[in-house]
Amino acid sequence: MTRLVLVGGGHAHLEVLRQFAEAPVPGCSLTLISERPHTLYWGMVPGVVAGDYAPDAPLIPLAPLAQAARARFLIDEVCGLDLAAGRVMRKAGEPVPFDLLSLDIGGVADLSVPGVAEHAIPTRPMERLLGWLADLDSLAQTGPLPVMLAVVGGGAAGCELALALTARLGRDIRVTLNAASPTLLPGFPSAARRRVVATLEERLGSVVTGTPVVGLEKSFLSRGNHTLMLVDAVLWATGVAAPAWLRETGLALDARGFIRVDRTLRSVSDRRVFAAGDVAAIDGAMVPKAGVWAVRAGPVLAENLRRAVRGDPLRAWRPQRRALALINAGWQTAIGVWGPFVFSGHWVWRWKDRIDRRFVARYRLPEDETSRRPTPDRLTVPAG
Repeated sequence: MTRLVLVGGGHAHLEVLRQFAEAPVPGCSLTLISERPHTLYWGMVPGVVAGDYAPDAPLIPLAPLAQAARARFLIDEVCGLDLAAGRVMRKAGEPVPFDLLSLDIGGVADLSVPGVAEHAIPTRPMERLLGWLADLDSLAQTGPLPVMLAVVGGGAAGCELALALTARLGRDIRVTLNAASPTLLPGFPSAARRRVVATLEERLGSVVTGTPVVGLEKSFLSRGNHTLMLVDAVLWATGVAAPAWLRETGLALDARGFIRVDRTLRSVSDRRVFAAGDVAAIDGAMVPKAGVWAVRAGPVLAENLRRAVRGDPLRAWRPQRRALALINAGWQTAIGVWGPFVFSGHWVWRWKDRIDRRFVARYRLPEDETSRRPTPDRLTVPAG
């Protein structure tokens, strides 16, 4: 019996579970380990912040998927790997042995700037961001207006959050977007950057680029040009960092600490280990740290794990060169980017809404569906 262990409930592992539920692999026992009982789909988070969706709209419960896939589900934090013994080390429970291992744990927020770990609200984990929204609403109701917020990060996540916050509170909030890069949305075509910047300047009124944030205190944000900004709160939406414990595993990592894999999504240093999503760095492929690529890696990962169990040759993944980007611009509008083409409006938001709802519905299994597949030896097990 091949013991396959999935670490993390990321988007690629959602597809692995779905496919293994539809077509179980003979001779394979499956275990899922995740810190949380659900996956939070980022695509709908700006809509929750803006008030367009209920807080539970992006949640995909993992227990029904695990049960459908006949997988043991352990809610615990993984803190290391013992590759020599073939074991996954858990923070609160016993080690879990494996013959094959797949990691889809995403990344973590880079909190290395002084004061950020103590005073900022990071966008990773996203649960903390969503939990903070009640505090924001309370501040808007009881504190002096306008509420002064800073969003740090010039990528799509930072732009979406800045616009969503303004849509949520309107005139009661003033949001400043801060980016260390000279332009917003680095890597996007110039036409897309111009459209997003124009939208931000119209709705925010304050965008600061080319100046990194170098420090944060309780009520002040410090920039590299020696200016201070008075703030009520700071949202930290900068680039993703690799979990620190990966450096102790012995796996081959890239310069930033992410797991090096080949185009089959298998580790270049250990044939038993696979990785996908933000935690993976594919040798010879420039794959952005964005959810769309984790989603596209899912079918490849599922097939290659199935092949690895059987001992068959693996399939190489060739990520396509471009992907459709749909940026939530608040007020139920969105900006779409496909190569050099840029389009925007309410109709783009409706299109994005359909895509997002369809994705969540694909993996949010109804209770009656999983109840028809009783697996008493594969129940959800809490840490310990």
